[in-house]
Amino acid sequence: MGTAENTAAAEAERRPSLEEMFSELEGVIETMEGAELSLERSFDLYNKGMELLKECSKSIDEVEKKVLALDEDGETYEF
Repeated sequence: MGTAENTAAAEAERRPSLEEMFSELEGVIETMEGAELSLERSFDLYNKGMELLKECSKSIDEVEKKVLALDEDGETYEF
């Protein structure tokens, strides 16, 4: 493996799974809905939620790029 591949693999290992990010996002939403929070705390939670959404979107995009479809002739192509 080259350096870029090692870096990409290490980054993928450090990144939480989609399920973990969705769970964390649910926790952020529940906290924001269930408690009286200061404006500062609400803003911090909002920013955290937006960062989680960006990471989820990035992760989904990466998966979509890897998805291959199989046509009726048995040939694969990017979906």
